[in-house]
Amino acid sequence: MDVREVDVVLPCLDEAAALPGVLGALPAGYRAIVVDNGSTDGSPEVAAALGAKVVHEPRKGYGAAVHTGLEHATSDVVCFLDADGSLDPGELPKLVAAVAGGEARMAVGKRVPAQRGVWPWHARAGNAVLAAMLRRRGLPVTDIAPARAVGREDLLELGVQDRAFGYPLELLIRAAEARWSVWEAPVAYRPRAAGTRSKVSGSVRGTVRAIRDMAGVLR
Repeated sequence: MDVREVDVVLPCLDEAAALPGVLGALPAGYRAIVVDNGSTDGSPEVAAALGAKVVHEPRKGYGAAVHTGLEHATSDVVCFLDADGSLDPGELPKLVAAVAGGEARMAVGKRVPAQRGVWPWHARAGNAVLAAMLRRRGLPVTDIAPARAVGREDLLELGVQDRAFGYPLELLIRAAEARWSVWEAPVAYRPRAAGTRSKVSGSVRGTVRAIRDMAGVLR
């Protein structure tokens, strides 16, 4: 696989305050595709001014934004990362290397909190339950990761259907069913950029909504 250039899909909803730091931290050769999911804070304009490719996805939902970004990507290996500043784009090359080198069909990040309070108890508990379900299906992961690298054609062929918060779980379930090798590596999980708010882990309600979407995938 040619990994001299790698597209990075960044689903985005009101992340204007975080985008300068996230885009500025992308390694050389890593090209941002910011998929705006209905921001009202000027996120698309900020991203465009910083040189990112901006795509608009009017359908609400994490999965919708991620899939649209995938469709606009052209690199052999594509990365996916939250746009809120909680994850360091500088850690993406190790995930890409695992895929490009044939060590795994998909590489995912295992979040390691950089400080206390970064990962609220309700979000961590929900994640642990879902990860345990995946391990029972034979996929050795400990996190429903928001950071991942995967071959573009492989992911398109996998046919993930969920367009809401169930997307990451369905992706891993389908990967397990397809007997993909999945490599997990620790990545630092930092506080979100000031001026942004989590749509999932920022509240018990958001976490419950995400788990509801993911539970629908398990039916």
